[in-house]
Formats: sequence, structure tokens, C-alpha cells
Amino acid sequence: MPDPVYVKTAFARIADRYVMTNHVLSMGMDIWWRYLVTKRIKALNPKKLLDVASGTGDLALSVQDALPETKVIATDFCAEMLEHASNRGVRKTMVADALELPFPDGEFDVVTVAFGLRNMADYERALKEMRRVLKTGGSLFILDFSLPQGVMRAPYRLYLHHVLPKLAGFLTKQKDAYEYLGGSIEQFPSGEAMIDLLEKTGFGEATAQPMTFGVVSAYEAVRLG
Repeated sequence: MPDPVYVKTAFARIADRYVMTNHVLSMGMDIWWRYLVTKRIKALNPKKLLDVASGTGDLALSVQDALPETKVIATDFCAEMLEHASNRGVRKTMVADALELPFPDGEFDVVTVAFGLRNMADYERALKEMRRVLKTGGSLFILDFSLPQGVMRAPYRLYLHHVLPKLAGFLTKQKDAYEYLGGSIEQFPSGEAMIDLLEKTGFGEATAQPMTFGVVSAYEAVRLG
């Protein structure tokens, strides 16, 4: 599991260049990934949504634009990242640890976490906490990296472990902040492993949708009673 102290300080150091770096490293596909998740959220028309580990607010902003009547709250444990989210237009932000969310039980219709669960110190505890603040029947959306299968797996791992850290280091001037990324993706449960974890933590109707040859996956699940 990632070291939360290291993760927090690393994100604080790269906050100023985080958005630009993500766009470059993904060749702009991160915008498309969030659009697809937002489209699925829009179909639910939630009244209240929590974006956990919101960072600079990319997904929160996407939801705000698509659903202006939805109350969106963005949380993250890194204040420097949330400052950028606020400056970019996220209406409500709050510094909070995903393992101890400061909300009552059943507060939200939808909870989202994009590229954040993988960085948390305890996946199971984080998912249980997200479930706690969801209403019964509410939906959880997870967007995060995964490893492609088949012929794409080897070239992607080459990019992930050797090209990406150098390119990210050049863009952010903080190479070490990205050196752990490859290992975190390798260890992160994806596909059926993530569905098993969701079911273990009290979710049902879990689905996994690989995107862009499987380098990213979107998961959706419902809080059971």
C-alpha cells in the first residue's frame, strides 16, 4: 500500500503542474475518460455528489458542468491540490482524509473517486467509508489505471516504468513524485479483482469497463442495504 505521507508531499510538490502533466502523459485521453464517467453519472441525475481524492478537481468540474443543479463537494487530503480545484471553479471543496470522511451516514446519492483510490493507504477501509456516506441504492464510480491484457501489456509496461517517469519528471521537475506510479498500478486491483473487493466491502451490481486498450478502467457499483 502507498505511504500516505509520501503521497501527500509528492502531490503538494506537483500541484502547480498536475493538470498539464496529466494531459500530456495521457495524450489528452484523461479528458475523454472523465467525460464517459460523467455521462454515466448524468443519467442518474443525483442531487448530491461527493468527489473523493478530487485533486485539482477535474472530475468534479466535469460533473458541475454537466449537472449544474447537483451539489458537488470535492475532498482531498492535500490542501495544495484543492486550492487549484477552487481556483478552477469547483464550488465546494474540503480538506479531508478519505479514510475518515467528515460526513454523516447516507449523505450522498453518488460518490466518485478518479485516480485516487490507488494512492490510498487502505483500499478496503476507503471503500467502506465511501459506502458509509452513500445512501442505500446510491452509486459509486471509480476511475483508475489498470494493466492492458494481450499484446499491449508489454509495451505499456515499458512506457509505464521507463518513459513516463522521465517525461513526468521533465514536465514537473519532480521526477521522484512519479517513480512510484508504475509500482502502484501493478499492485492495484483491477477488473475482477476490483469487483471482488467492491462486493467484499458491501457493494453490489459491480461492473468494470476497460478503456483505451485497458490502460484505464471505470467501475460502477451500488450500495446494498
